[in-house]
Amino acid sequence: MAEPGPAVRRKSRPGSVRKRSRAPVQPSPVSSPVAPKRPSSGGEEPPAETPCSNDSEEDMFGDYDSFYGSDSLLAQVDDVEHKYLQDKNMDIKAAGEVILGNLQSGIHQKKADNFSTSENMIVLKADKEDAFQMNENNAVDSNQEPTESVLDDLPSSQLLYFEKMDELSFGSRTSPVSERRNKCVNTSSDKIRSPSSFCPDAEHRSRPIDFSSDSKCDSFKTESLKDHLKSAMTGNAKAQTLQVSKTKQLKEAVLSEEICVARKTIESSYVDIGPFYGLPSKVKDLFRQFRGIETLYEWQHDCLMLESLQHRKNLIYSLPTSGGKTLVAEIIILQELLCRQKDVLMILPYVAIVQEKVRGLSSFGIELGFLVEEYAGSKGRFPPIKRRKKKSLYIATIEKGHALVNSLIETERIDDLGLVVVDELHMLGEGSRGATLEITLAKILYTSKNTQIIGMSATLNNVGDLQKFLQAEYYTNNFRPVELKEYVKIRDTIYAVDSKTENGFTFSRLLNFKYSSNLEKADPDHIIALVTEVIPKYSCLIFCPTKKNCENVASMVCKYLKKEFRAHREKEKQDLIKNLKNIGNGSVCPVLKQTIPFGIAYHHSGLTNDERKSIEEAYSTGVLCLLACTATLAAGVNLPARRVILRAPYVANDFLKKNQYKQMIGRAGRAGIDSAGESILIAQEKDKHLVQVLVNSPLENCYSNLLLELTKGMQSLLLSLVGLKIAVTHEEVDNFMCSTLLGVQQQLLSKEKSLSEIIKDGLENLIEKGLLKGRISEKDHSSKCMLTITPLGKATYKGSIDLAYCNLLYRELKKGLEGLILESNLHLLYLATPYDMTSSCSPDWMIYLRQNVDSAVVNRLYLSFVLYTLLKETNIWSVSEKFNMSRGYVQNLLNSAASFASCVLHFCEELEEFWVYKALLTELTKRLTYCVKTELIPLMEVAGVLEARAKQLYNAGYKTLAHLANANPETLVKMIEHLSRRQAKQIVSSAQMLLSEKAEALQEEVEELLKVPTDIPGTY
Repeated sequence: MAEPGPAVRRKSRPGSVRKRSRAPVQPSPVSSPVAPKRPSSGGEEPPAETPCSNDSEEDMFGDYDSFYGSDSLLAQVDDVEHKYLQDKNMDIKAAGEVILGNLQSGIHQKKADNFSTSENMIVLKADKEDAFQMNENNAVDSNQEPTESVLDDLPSSQLLYFEKMDELSFGSRTSPVSERRNKCVNTSSDKIRSPSSFCPDAEHRSRPIDFSSDSKCDSFKTESLKDHLKSAMTGNAKAQTLQVSKTKQLKEAVLSEEICVARKTIESSYVDIGPFYGLPSKVKDLFRQFRGIETLYEWQHDCLMLESLQHRKNLIYSLPTSGGKTLVAEIIILQELLCRQKDVLMILPYVAIVQEKVRGLSSFGIELGFLVEEYAGSKGRFPPIKRRKKKSLYIATIEKGHALVNSLIETERIDDLGLVVVDELHMLGEGSRGATLEITLAKILYTSKNTQIIGMSATLNNVGDLQKFLQAEYYTNNFRPVELKEYVKIRDTIYAVDSKTENGFTFSRLLNFKYSSNLEKADPDHIIALVTEVIPKYSCLIFCPTKKNCENVASMVCKYLKKEFRAHREKEKQDLIKNLKNIGNGSVCPVLKQTIPFGIAYHHSGLTNDERKSIEEAYSTGVLCLLACTATLAAGVNLPARRVILRAPYVANDFLKKNQYKQMIGRAGRAGIDSAGESILIAQEKDKHLVQVLVNSPLENCYSNLLLELTKGMQSLLLSLVGLKIAVTHEEVDNFMCSTLLGVQQQLLSKEKSLSEIIKDGLENLIEKGLLKGRISEKDHSSKCMLTITPLGKATYKGSIDLAYCNLLYRELKKGLEGLILESNLHLLYLATPYDMTSSCSPDWMIYLRQNVDSAVVNRLYLSFVLYTLLKETNIWSVSEKFNMSRGYVQNLLNSAASFASCVLHFCEELEEFWVYKALLTELTKRLTYCVKTELIPLMEVAGVLEARAKQLYNAGYKTLAHLANANPETLVKMIEHLSRRQAKQIVSSAQMLLSEKAEALQEEVEELLKVPTDIPGTY
């Protein structure tokens, strides 16, 4: 991995073996091995030691200064002192400065290579000898820089005199840098005197004293440095030997010193704890171990070293798909967690990507001592547990990220959030989810000045607006690890996309594939010719406009492939079919059963979660070489290919947008595997002009959706602003709105109404609905009239309920209290069935419609029957057949119901009258989240473990979270079918992370219970 110059440090040597700066001196032939020591006549009690005079002390060293006569340490020190004192241009002040300057350069030259966690707190772990290390260049000639080489060799216990010189010389002359350093770094004498001291006395050492004052220097002028050293050595010779070893003392001293440094700086600034961009070398090793990443790309290094990042400014960066954006974000996240000791929120667009990222980063959390918490679907605590020791990385979907930020603002903990990372930042312009993302970021910007925001995307155009909104710097690069070649196919001719030519295309080649008349009819677009050029040796993706088209293309291709394709990794394909059969409890999709033997499958939302995961893993490992998929795969998990084919320039019935086109073709080319990637867009003659515009046009602009998505956008924002007390008057709301993307893009509003008038209308609408209380002045829009939130309004925003349904939900819950049927959970399921899925349901029971029953109620009841059957049978296949629905739709219904049940639970928690629902909905939410037998739920809580895998683990004896957390990955691979070593390690890491998280939560609860209140009556 590329190591940044400024961040890389020289590795220190073990402290117990200190390398001398001075060349060794040979003993004189006349000197004895041991200097004779004259007996003391002072009796049993040694006389008191005076720091500045040794007149009362008998010279214990006799006529010898050391073992080696004139070459002794004291003799050399004496020479040095005389040399400087005799210089007519140097007074005693200058001499002190030279001696101390050289000494300080040796004592304070500290660099840390590693870090450790002491009681879950990041601590610098320097080597012992770094405190005494000198520049080795001075070791060549002992006559060069004599002061420095001699003082370097002094034992640390002999530096007592220099401590006093330190105090006298470092007054007003001390630089701000050395002042800060001296506050936490002990001199060597401090270490020896008090090895167990946890935090040195900074005040004593940094006390300003004017060294030039005659009154303070006179006592020192009368004595030589040699005399002072002899005095100190005399004291040491008489001192009682410590029982603890010197090595242990030094270790404790260095550790306490580093803890102090970390504690002093941890709250306010960045702590450089290693050579890898301020992170320890272990992080670099973990990226190599878990990801196979040896070096960083040049752009990644440049981006990480940006001045804007060093100064914690917000940053937007944009690169093509597969350029390595995520790695940069992960390094920045680790810097925040480990160096700045702050929590981090990572916002990702889809549940599947959240779960994939939780699995991927859990292993880092286990090794580096931080927690990874999942906020997706029905998972996540609001507010999150406040950790006393470990820091948390929250990985969330857009909706859950918004709810998390709301809870942090409400509990006044938003400043605990040091960093927010947003992937796919261009989603700001995509419907209700874009509006929610805009609201989240605007609240963070408005309420916390210490939270840094990093946004990344491959498809950004109007960056200026986004920079202004996020108050961010911008970095971009066209780097791609694998070259991407774009082509367009019309009839049997392939054109290369070339923006320099007039029509945007240049002729490339004709397709060379012999088609029979039957094959020409079945495959008029020559898809088989295009895929057989790359498969089975390389991988290929075909993006299709609809789900049905995906299945048809997969079936058609395998019908006309040669039988040799079946032989490629045949056993593994049979294992995949067997695995899918287990997932479906004996049922396998007939299309997949037909296509998988040829290495082909389809991928769309019609698959269950288990099926989709199995197919993705098989494609990643090369068992499957061709996937026919919808556009959702382009924005989902990372599944690159050698060649990407776009079946048609459409998504459903809509013509392709440039952003969507770029996302799809960005999957072409696998770093480290392919030398180049290819994309081929199949177009009809009638669409030729539109395709020319598409491939040569700029990316679409990103516009605010707050007004387009009224109930999930503007009104939802206004309600939560008042509820969280961010803005409680019309004037304050106006001020807040100026900091949103809508505020930046006010010029795009219609001329009929200003932004202030739109806000006024929105507030009045919320008052009419009974969600807010207050009055909006007709004449003065800057009215100081305070707005307050009603209990219903508070329940609505805290439960993340769509404002279009909040009153309806309240009425139905209220009516349920009159006669809640608890014989089964059907009544509760009806209340937890999502409103927004009723429009896509078409029940086949005319009898209810003849009675003029509201179709929305009928549809919702029908869906609750589906959920009821699903919880009873826990088999998506059988339920989908029974109700004549696709299994993907049933899976989506289940996921949505679990999420909505969680929202209804939070809604009820805010309304006292609905206390009865709390316990009922808690259990129901859990059952909907997992929809498995009770004994499998503990295993399903682990990220990446779905039903089929949970059954395998349970049957193999892994029945609890503790079993998984303490499992051996190698044993798992042997006992569990179709489980790779990488998957086994991820499962164990995820289980360890979850177990650690639960244990931490319980410890926090215990500490909170045992905490002594500060407001006990009668105490002061």
